[in-house]
Amino acid sequence: MDFLTTQPPHRSCRIPRAFFIALLLWATTPVLAQEPRWESLAPGLAAAIWQPDDRCLDSDRWLVVKIDPALHRFSVHYFAQEGLPHPPMIDEWQKRTGHEILFNAGLFRENYAYLGLLLKDGKSLGSRRHNTWQGLFVAEPRLPLSAPKAGVLDLASDIFHEETPDYLEAAQSLMLLDRKGALRVRQTGKRAYQTLVAENKDGHILILKSLGLVTLHGIGQCLRETFPSIALAMAMDGGSSSDLFVSESLWKRGDPSAAQANWKDLFAGRSTAHIPLPAVIGLSPRGSVTDAAPSSKP
Repeated sequence: MDFLTTQPPHRSCRIPRAFFIALLLWATTPVLAQEPRWESLAPGLAAAIWQPDDRCLDSDRWLVVKIDPALHRFSVHYFAQEGLPHPPMIDEWQKRTGHEILFNAGLFRENYAYLGLLLKDGKSLGSRRHNTWQGLFVAEPRLPLSAPKAGVLDLASDIFHEETPDYLEAAQSLMLLDRKGALRVRQTGKRAYQTLVAENKDGHILILKSLGLVTLHGIGQCLRETFPSIALAMAMDGGSSSDLFVSESLWKRGDPSAAQANWKDLFAGRSTAHIPLPAVIGLSPRGSVTDAAPSSKP
């Protein structure tokens, strides 16, 4: 007897079509973004230590502060305009200005002259618009009822007249990520600490400070793939000039969470070395002393 002919007839195993559809959807669905887990510091103010996922091979941890500009005011400071003989370090800036949060404003020359457009109270601080840099952080509109309190402009498409500016505070630097999700920097392979300013799609402002050496192109790709709430991003000065200071009075209010246990060295300015900064941008709650209306504001 032929053994093979005694076996039960072969029955094909038909996998339901719905299974293949579900498998295809699973394979093509992008991995969910892992944005920061925010810790509240004050109304309209939150912070996080952000660790991008494996899609960001070029990036380490980041300090991130999220600001609601409706509740907090941005102010530009430049050492020469304030009558200082030399630029202070960021902790000295904090003591001088009283701002709860400070970050470096942009790029400058060896003689501390600011590179790009820099405005305070609607007036230029002596610098001129850079011809190729297209990122412009703006704050405090002259007509506050008709414009956001702060935001990032793309000078390749947004109009800004420095002679009659619509905003009182402004600082120009490199455009990193535009509204279309396009990267606006080349891949050079150069690695450095970086400070980024971004505008969220909900109108919040994000300040990001890298805790490791990164490339601008790499972090631009990282933001595009893992931080979809960002609408635009620009890069301020990098290297040893990259700086972010959060006053200890903010993150020590109330009972500190487990996430805040290691914030002291990171947010209090002890995570990296510091150099004098000719220009900084400070942040204060609206209604405070530093929020007094300038004479040029209608």
